[in-house]
Amino acid sequence: MSENAPLKFAYWVPNVSGGLVTSTIEQRTEFTYDYNKKLAVLAENSGFEYALSQVRYASSYGAAQQHDPAAFSLGLLTATERLKLIVAAHPGLWHPAILAKFGITADIISEGRFAVNIVSGWFKDEFTGLGEPWLEHDERYRRTEEFIRVLRGLWTQPNFEFSGDFYRIHDFSLRPQPFDVPGRAHPEIFQGGNSTAARKLAGRVSDWYFSNGKDFDGFSEQVADVRGFAADNDHAVRFGLNGFVIARDSEAEARDVLREIVDKADAGAVEGFRKSVQQAGNSTSDGKGMWADSEFADLVQYNDGFRTGLIGTPEQIAHRIVEYKKRGANLLLLGFLHYLEDVEHFGKKILPIVRELEADLDRTGDPIGVGNAR
Repeated sequence: MSENAPLKFAYWVPNVSGGLVTSTIEQRTEFTYDYNKKLAVLAENSGFEYALSQVRYASSYGAAQQHDPAAFSLGLLTATERLKLIVAAHPGLWHPAILAKFGITADIISEGRFAVNIVSGWFKDEFTGLGEPWLEHDERYRRTEEFIRVLRGLWTQPNFEFSGDFYRIHDFSLRPQPFDVPGRAHPEIFQGGNSTAARKLAGRVSDWYFSNGKDFDGFSEQVADVRGFAADNDHAVRFGLNGFVIARDSEAEARDVLREIVDKADAGAVEGFRKSVQQAGNSTSDGKGMWADSEFADLVQYNDGFRTGLIGTPEQIAHRIVEYKKRGANLLLLGFLHYLEDVEHFGKKILPIVRELEADLDRTGDPIGVGNAR
């Protein structure tokens, strides 16, 4: 993807209950399929190209109810025309060949709009509760690398062979193959993580690397690190960044909403989540694991979305988004408080400013004010 290509936008599918913040603040967001069908159509008509269906098998972090991301995404694919659905999937709970086969069918039904986000896993209870082994941190990423290599191989090679520590494939072909999309070798493979193991994984095998919410310097550091690993492996990787949008007529109004979200946080759920995820993050030798340095307020939103700072007026948010583009972002993965209203507002009020700033960036290298975005 050219650095001058327009930014792509994705949204977190609310396929689990509780909304996108663990707070008792009003959230006019539902996890029902009917609500999500309306949202998906609205989103693709508001400039969103992707939607990520999150994976949760057990009640946790304020999400008492959960829809399966693969089945839910397939339903949303049939309800839309252009939107690409990214299905989150866990190695260890999926076999790569079964996901590959499901993906081919979904890709053909949707004419090339299926993608995956391979999640190495942080919630130990989901694995042990289902009787599956819980691997240590770096072992989970070793398994994920094999999983991705098998997934890609089965999507692109007949009579595929693979012999690893976790998976073995013997002279196997999947037919039919994924939908033929010009310029696309196979359905896109996304992967997240913050640790060195996650960054090296992206630099070897993934198409996209998702970052948790980060400020400018934190995101730039991740991009530089992953790009270095990718260069060592003659591999190309694109970058997605998580963020939560609070857009109001004034910055003060937006900050008031953020304050209310945090003040009304479900403290028990957030603390429970923090104990689970920071154990996983701190299990890395260099302390770079997911959520390892997150504060309570950061964890009120999935994946540190407040840290990206998309909070203020439409103009402020647009300028900040384009600054992230300058630092390497190819895609913004966004969450909202009131999805139907906020997604429509983003498409009408924020996205046009982003596109104007991108045009300025192409002409001048630095649109007015972007370099000073806070």
